[in-house]
Amino acid sequence: MTNRFSRIIKKIKMLPKATHSFLLTKLFCSQVKYARTSRIILLEVEQNKVKLLIKNKKRVQNHIGGVHAIAVALLAESATGIVFGMNLPDSCLPLLKSMTMNFQRRMQGDLTAIATISDEQISLLNQEKGNMEIAVSITDESGEQPIECFMTWAWVTKKAKK
Repeated sequence: MTNRFSRIIKKIKMLPKATHSFLLTKLFCSQVKYARTSRIILLEVEQNKVKLLIKNKKRVQNHIGGVHAIAVALLAESATGIVFGMNLPDSCLPLLKSMTMNFQRRMQGDLTAIATISDEQISLLNQEKGNMEIAVSITDESGEQPIECFMTWAWVTKKAKK
């Protein structure tokens, strides 16, 4: 299934590979202003997998020098929202239904989020409405997962404009 968002991504991927991350990041941040403020970087965008990065810079740090919890939430929401949204029909509206974040230990350095969606989940998006948990793994510079995240996304058919 292709929608407007996935068609734009496909066009970007026809350009030289060295430009992909820059252009995908520009595209996403033009729509999600807070992602631009936090300087989220899109590293990889595929039909079933999205990989994002947030650098541990002063603008996103908490009082102990790590990435702030809200910036981590933005990273997780963005990764899952992109992989979910690029598979959702244009006739549907994506909605974040719930977000659960369990902080296991202090984070070290930059954070990478990888969100995935299965082919089975994609096939469910043909329904008029529903919801599903989108898997996301967040790792820090140690290669460990300091946070356990669960993101549930819902969708409904857009109402026709009168």
